[in-house]
Amino acid sequence: MIASSSDLSIMVRRCLLTFKPFRIFVVGIGFFSLCFLMTSLGGQLSAKRPGDSPFTVRSEVLGGQESRGVLRKISDMLEVIMKRMDALSKVGNSTDAHRLDELSSALDRIQPVGLVERIQAIAQNMSDMAGRVEQILQRSMAGNKVRDGTLAQCGTPKDPRYPDCLSKMDWMHARWTSDPCYAFYGVDGSDCSFLVYLSEVEWFCPPLIWRNQTATPTLKPLPKKQAVFQSDIGALLEQVGTGKESLSFMKRRMRRMAAQWASAARRLDDRLRSHWREQNRTLNQSMRFLGVPPGRGSCPLTGPLPFDLIYTDYHGLQQMKQHMGLSLRKHKCHIRVIDTFGTEPAYNHEEYAILHGYRTNWGYWNLHGQQYMTMFPHTPDNSFMGFVAEELNETEKQNIQRNKVNNMAVVYGKEASMWKGKEKFLTILHRYMEIHGTVYYETQRPPEVPAFVKNHGLLPQQELQQLLRKAKLFIGLGFPYEGPAPLEAIANGCIFLQPKFNPPHSSLNHDFFRGKPTSRKVSSQHPYAEQYIGRPHVITIDFNNSEEFEATIREIMRINVEPLLPYEYTCEGMLERVHAYIQNQDFCSPEAPFPPVNSSWLSSPFVLLPNSSILTWASNASSYTSWPPLSALRLLASLEGESCVEACQGAELICEPALYRFINIKEAFSALELQCDGVESQVNHLLPAFSAEHAECGLQQDPLLFSCAGSSAKYQRLCPCRDYRVGQVALCRDCL
Repeated sequence: MIASSSDLSIMVRRCLLTFKPFRIFVVGIGFFSLCFLMTSLGGQLSAKRPGDSPFTVRSEVLGGQESRGVLRKISDMLEVIMKRMDALSKVGNSTDAHRLDELSSALDRIQPVGLVERIQAIAQNMSDMAGRVEQILQRSMAGNKVRDGTLAQCGTPKDPRYPDCLSKMDWMHARWTSDPCYAFYGVDGSDCSFLVYLSEVEWFCPPLIWRNQTATPTLKPLPKKQAVFQSDIGALLEQVGTGKESLSFMKRRMRRMAAQWASAARRLDDRLRSHWREQNRTLNQSMRFLGVPPGRGSCPLTGPLPFDLIYTDYHGLQQMKQHMGLSLRKHKCHIRVIDTFGTEPAYNHEEYAILHGYRTNWGYWNLHGQQYMTMFPHTPDNSFMGFVAEELNETEKQNIQRNKVNNMAVVYGKEASMWKGKEKFLTILHRYMEIHGTVYYETQRPPEVPAFVKNHGLLPQQELQQLLRKAKLFIGLGFPYEGPAPLEAIANGCIFLQPKFNPPHSSLNHDFFRGKPTSRKVSSQHPYAEQYIGRPHVITIDFNNSEEFEATIREIMRINVEPLLPYEYTCEGMLERVHAYIQNQDFCSPEAPFPPVNSSWLSSPFVLLPNSSILTWASNASSYTSWPPLSALRLLASLEGESCVEACQGAELICEPALYRFINIKEAFSALELQCDGVESQVNHLLPAFSAEHAECGLQQDPLLFSCAGSSAKYQRLCPCRDYRVGQVALCRDCL
């Protein structure tokens, strides 16, 4: 259908397309045809090559002498239309009805016969014209740069310090339109804009001499301030937000524990008054403040980030990668990843993991191992952040001990699936104790929960606390692993009884751990409670041994325990630990090379501790900057087939990956009396290590692979152990 004069006037106004320095008007035959032409034009303007347009006219559609004659006629008519459109463009937005009528009458002379073919021909003609316009624009911009005297200076520089400049220029030629962020930074398709971008936004080409480098102001770092503890939680509650039950739960817990946090902060502040503590800027909503350029993340950020630290989890890390692109690599040293189960270096190092089969759904981020922060200190390769359980005062502790019900047990398991197959040992327990559960269900009681269990359903936190304060026993079913509930039960005066796993659970034999970035072997449901708390508060046995199980229940009914909360899970303990990390962990400043260039020791840098077979660093330890301090180092060799985690634990020490660089030297082997026929540097997460079979000593080539985890029957590993503070395993005695 042919558009009327009034319709045409409206469409002309709607379809003004601004394309500096030209204005292009597109006029069609009816609204559908208008959209078709606009799409064709837009495709041509955005495509790299004319052939990329999806609306290219093919000869078979327009075959025949008659059709070609019609198309020539349409083409001639189109030229007339375009001339009149050019005249219209000078009029601008004026309402010149006479000229619009002329345009309409020109369109009226186009017959409706073969309409689709004619539309396609018009689209092709318009696409060709758009291509010519684009060429004119490119020549115009190039002419401007010639007049500026810069075009001759935009040849690709050949500088050995920037070996990737040429290949990046080629990439920009082919792909600069692939992401809008390039145009955001001023890229316009010219060589000069490519070079400016690659030298000033990215870092692949050398700075351009003819550029006014002072045009970009140098941002001065903000003045350093003394850090102070905040006691008002109002601003924090506001940041948490509303709208979800999980957020409401967090707010209720924060209000309930606010007094404990404030008291702990005051105590820690008193202890640290003699220490300068720099105030850092921790960000709570990263994407809002990152300043990411528009597009798909292909361009880096410029300028400093508005924060010092960002705490996120694996999902947040994935979102940051999506939004930040190249910038993530530049700024990832600021990131701290909250990681429930831990990430070992062999899974974190992307290239190494892929080559050696350390497959995972979570790793491959190439971070420093201690940027991952865990709930429990189960993986020394990562930093132990932890959490806080509610701490009782002396009056509350006494009330709990008076009101304990000696024959009352609470089962750790709120999902019915956790109870499946557990009826045998629960039946034994039922002979001695009244069993309570907190299993959630909507309509019908789950058949997995035995009938003799008194089920309370899913309880609010305060009601669960009251239940634990009455119970004598808190018993685990084997899952979930390493949750917070056992610590809360022990803090409320319960004995925690948990199953021992034989063989230990790991990614090799248990579906839950498959895909996790760890090869850790879990010996019980809660290894931290087993290792760091132990009897009488924590008892770990084989639940499949009915005689042992029944004897243990009788033992539990005879003993009384006081409420216990390890210091590292109190408010003050967590504040102390996080304070130490913020003040001392720096993954953005490159470490000084070790050993220093041209260094040599007149004697071994290691000495034996008095009355011990363990080595420590010589007396000049303070001359090397490190955290933990080098004075905490204890050097030993593992047994064959033993990890450094196990070797250090056997000596009542903790493996400390931050100290690996000080033992990754040939002198460490001789100090341990390991005779090397040769010493080689390799990329292997088990190194440094000694192979007795071949009398070979291997040093670690890639610092990202320094790892306390992992073992091999053919290696004795060199292990950097350290001491630790009782109740604060994350910190050595001299770490504060």
